[in-house]
Amino acid sequence: MILQDVDRYRVVEALFEGVRIILNYRGETYSPEYIQGIAGSAFRIGGICPCAPTCSSAMWPDGLIRLLGYDCVVSFVAENKDDAVTLVQQLIPLVKEEISANRPVLAWHAFTAAEWDVICGFDDDTHEFLGRGSYAGMEDYARADQERMASAVDICPAFGIIRIGEKTSEFNAREAEVAALKEAVRHAREIKEEAEPGKWVMFEGIQCYDRWINEFRDDPERKRGLGDAYCLGIYHSTHRAASGFLREIALNYPEASEYLLEAAESYSCEADVLDKCMPLLWWNSPECPDLERNAEAAVLLAQARDHYAEGIESIESGLEAINITDVL
Repeated sequence: MILQDVDRYRVVEALFEGVRIILNYRGETYSPEYIQGIAGSAFRIGGICPCAPTCSSAMWPDGLIRLLGYDCVVSFVAENKDDAVTLVQQLIPLVKEEISANRPVLAWHAFTAAEWDVICGFDDDTHEFLGRGSYAGMEDYARADQERMASAVDICPAFGIIRIGEKTSEFNAREAEVAALKEAVRHAREIKEEAEPGKWVMFEGIQCYDRWINEFRDDPERKRGLGDAYCLGIYHSTHRAASGFLREIALNYPEASEYLLEAAESYSCEADVLDKCMPLLWWNSPECPDLERNAEAAVLLAQARDHYAEGIESIESGLEAINITDVL
């Protein structure tokens, strides 16, 4: 049983693009950029660590689903392998039931590693699910064993599936857009205390950017780590979506459109710079310390950070223009 013409991921992102794909299949017309914007992921940067794109979020997928006016059912979380296997065995029939009813399903770790994927088919002859992920199923549908979701516990909890139900309320676009812009400013300006020696704390926003820059600038022995590659792969895509989101909503706020379009340009420039970082810090770049690479990465990340901060300043000016001042 396979649902045809389910869109692929248009933004490299772990939590919310799957929601957009499912709802668009069901008749909604949200753009990838708009979903990244109202979910907040278009403006976030955390860590830098491998879990930041999923742990540093303004909401979880069920929050976005309900924000858009839909009911949803979230499965239980399993913390160990035995519980995960039991959970997934219980969920497999539910996934098939949804697919048979022409409803794709959000599934954690179905095709990618510790991300929300979209299941849109099943093959009982091969015991596989078929679907999409942020880096899986970009052309033909990805395939993976139906019990693969249980192996998430090798990385993190097994979150199972989210089934999107019926639309029960109208989406308040203005309220969601303004809330997303306010959260973008709050997140960018958040300051956390330095960790005690031997401990580590996740920084957010500009503070996160500053630490990322300083690590490569000040430590010639700094290696390219998993967090660098994963975060860069996400943020160079989601922050480009920020530009599209701001351009999409600017006409709805004539008193603030100038500032929102300025912010859009800033995030487009930021994404361009992050693209230049890909050969230095993405998965196919050398992991070993490299003095020249580290220095070049620090310079580029500083440029990206400045564009990001400029975008936040413009968003804040836009919020003031529409009389929203309770940001921080």
